[in-house]
Amino acid sequence: MENNNPLMCDPESGICEISTKPTSSTDSSLVKANKKAVKIIYYTDPICSSCWGIEPQLRKLKLEYGNNIEVEYRMGGLLPNWGYNSGGISKPSDVAIHWDEVSVYYDMPIDGNVWLEDPLSSSYPPSIAFKAAQMQDNEKAILFLREIREMVFLQKKNITKWEHLEFAGKKVGLDLVRFKADYEGKAKELFEEDLKLGRELGVRGFPTIFFTDTTGNKEMVYGSKPYDTFENALIKLFPTASKTNYEKSWNSVFSKYHSLTAKEFSVLTGITRNECEKYLDDLTTNGKLEKLTTKNGAIWTLKNTGR
Repeated sequence: MENNNPLMCDPESGICEISTKPTSSTDSSLVKANKKAVKIIYYTDPICSSCWGIEPQLRKLKLEYGNNIEVEYRMGGLLPNWGYNSGGISKPSDVAIHWDEVSVYYDMPIDGNVWLEDPLSSSYPPSIAFKAAQMQDNEKAILFLREIREMVFLQKKNITKWEHLEFAGKKVGLDLVRFKADYEGKAKELFEEDLKLGRELGVRGFPTIFFTDTTGNKEMVYGSKPYDTFENALIKLFPTASKTNYEKSWNSVFSKYHSLTAKEFSVLTGITRNECEKYLDDLTTNGKLEKLTTKNGAIWTLKNTGR
């Protein structure tokens, strides 16, 4: 494990792997479902390219099974610092090429040039910022995480910098004074608790998703996998799960998720992937959407709206 480099994500397995020393004695109350039939504990990291790769599947799972699941986001600590030399990546510029490669594999836009233009020193600051957002409002925290992911993957912004974290917080409606205070205080402890629980659960890479029921039974999906893999894990734990037949029109899916890549739009609407870009471009031409184009794909945002 000590030779694995966290930023060298294997696209075929869909895993960004970390070095970890598993511990034991997990508090079972932390992992049991208690609000809905199934709890999903999602171990992720703001700069995990494989986690960006499963956004389409995760968004669809929430739309189809939101009545049956509660999703709990936990931060995993992908890049503590650059104090290692292993796995083919020893410096930020090595990540740039890798991100460009996995972007094609996942069919999700990622511009690796952030690692050439303004490289990140660690994924800990944005992870702590997520915990600070979570202290205020869980739904806003999830929007915040999406916001900073779009910043780093598409806009080439170094999301360790407070100015970008603050901008994302403002955009999703956080109380910025409290956000900064929590970021500099309690959120660090909560992040450490996430890392501790991750070790206890044996998390060794991202994404790791645990499906648990009210009695503590668990199914795990490790890495970026097809949608059916996530759905089957849920059904195995809760065979009577009811699937919601949600509205698949463009304005309906954009009202739920205000920014979508072509891959996400295809997964959520059922429109074939090779038709999606023209469909979305036509909506852009008609003034319904705004388009951000990167060197490895685009993202479309509902026009004239906050998140």
